[in-house]
Amino acid sequence: MSPLYDNLAEPAPLADGALRVIPLGGLGEVGRNMNVLELDGHLLIVDCGVLFPEETQPGVDLILPDFSWIEDRMDDVVGLVLTHGHEDHIGAVPYLLKLRDDIPIYGSDLTLGFVAPKIREHRLPAPELHVVAEHDRVRVGPFDLEFVAVTHSIPDALAVFVRTSAGKVLITGDFKMDQLPLDHRLTDLRSFARFGEEGVDLFMVDSTNAEVPGFIAPEREIGPVLDRTFGEAPGQIIVASFSSHVHRVQQVINAASHHGRRVALIGRSMERNMRIAEEKGYLTVPEGVLIESSKIGDLPPEKRVYMATGSQGEPMAALSRIARGDHRFVHIEPGDMVVLASSLIPGNENSVYRVINDLTRLGARVVHKANAKVHVSGHAAAGELIYCYNIVQPKNVMPIHGEVRHLVANGQLAVKTGVPPQNVVLAEDGVVVDLADGQARVAGAVPCEYVYVDGRSIGEISEDELETRRTLGTEGFVSVYAVVEHDTGTVLASPTIRAIGMAEDDSVFDEVLPDVDAALREAAAPGGVDPYVLQQAMRRVIGRWVARRLRRRPMIVPVVVEQ
Repeated sequence: MSPLYDNLAEPAPLADGALRVIPLGGLGEVGRNMNVLELDGHLLIVDCGVLFPEETQPGVDLILPDFSWIEDRMDDVVGLVLTHGHEDHIGAVPYLLKLRDDIPIYGSDLTLGFVAPKIREHRLPAPELHVVAEHDRVRVGPFDLEFVAVTHSIPDALAVFVRTSAGKVLITGDFKMDQLPLDHRLTDLRSFARFGEEGVDLFMVDSTNAEVPGFIAPEREIGPVLDRTFGEAPGQIIVASFSSHVHRVQQVINAASHHGRRVALIGRSMERNMRIAEEKGYLTVPEGVLIESSKIGDLPPEKRVYMATGSQGEPMAALSRIARGDHRFVHIEPGDMVVLASSLIPGNENSVYRVINDLTRLGARVVHKANAKVHVSGHAAAGELIYCYNIVQPKNVMPIHGEVRHLVANGQLAVKTGVPPQNVVLAEDGVVVDLADGQARVAGAVPCEYVYVDGRSIGEISEDELETRRTLGTEGFVSVYAVVEHDTGTVLASPTIRAIGMAEDDSVFDEVLPDVDAALREAAAPGGVDPYVLQQAMRRVIGRWVARRLRRRPMIVPVVVEQ
């Protein structure tokens, strides 16, 4: 439940003539973006992304939006709109299609190009993929959609203007107002102004950089920095970025070509996405610059550039394996340069800094956003958001895409531009917002939990099980084993203690064994008792002793065998 709204009940049935917005991800975190619009019994889904796990979620591969609220209403879904091709907006599409595999999907050419192989990997039937572009207008059930070009850190991003009988909604997706974009594709402020003239009843706005003052620097400022950085590298260069960051890969290819180096793409998703981007004309590769990853090792170090995944410190991504020294063919030598050419997603700081330290320990020079301008954000800063509010002049505002602090900061910007405070709706995942008679109001809340993907398991891991994993990973595991006589409860063998994942040797527990034995015999007297009582007696004694003596809180598993 959102801390912004305590004790919200489930929303009442949607009133006639009203539009409902249900955020099922992306409000309260940076990732797993998904919003559902409901009108006249029909559902339109906008984006369906994943969130990547933090260190406190061991063993988790991905985190999905919570589909439970719409699971029984899949036949009501008239379409899925994808604003752009980043994983936090498209990564959960195959999991949604497992609930209904024929949902029509609308997105730009590049976005659908990235989605299609994901669907095939999950061995799902190919759904209807409708390629749309800026200025296209499409009717999807009761929703009249008009698509608008926006600038982001990936080509072909779109905002969507949703006209309905209940009101008009402008959803920005992820965007910024770069005035010198690499692909010359500006955020279409003329259309934003046109929508403002028509009347925007609800403006759903990217909040990621609402706390950042001013304007985000142009993307093209990164190219000269990379070019200069490449010129300073005596050995091989490894650049890490998101596997879908086409603009950054283009700049790396340009810098490599200028300095007579060749580029190998490292990581399955990086290879696949860049192949798609090149085929569709979004990536230009000079003749002879790209080389297969298996062959680049034949070149001298000063001629190599590796473009790799893993800029967020993901344990299984290419850069982390390189930093650990266990990558198949990329090995760090003193004098090599590693460039982290991406932003740092909140929650990933420890993982990223660990990778930086490991690379530095191996002798690499690590260049990142904190010590060189090798990345600019793809999200509008406060100055850009204010411009948008003044152009659109919305009646109601609902900040989306961001942590709570980002949503709040975005709402404050809207108020500064003249939006009445009562018309700024701050919601988190699961908090339902209804638009009726030109007014947006919180109507209740629906269940919206984290859904964890762990291998083939989807949604089967609970928070309690994650807490068990965290305990095992940080505090260790202690088992205690005893044998008692079934009929009388007589202790036949003194307890045996074994510890896993603790610095101390098992012999340290010799000190507490007499107390455990005494507690066991006392619990067993005067005759046979429930083994659970005996287990708890041993657990209490060991737990108190470990906490006092070793300052630890391990998982303790007592086992009593009856003979």
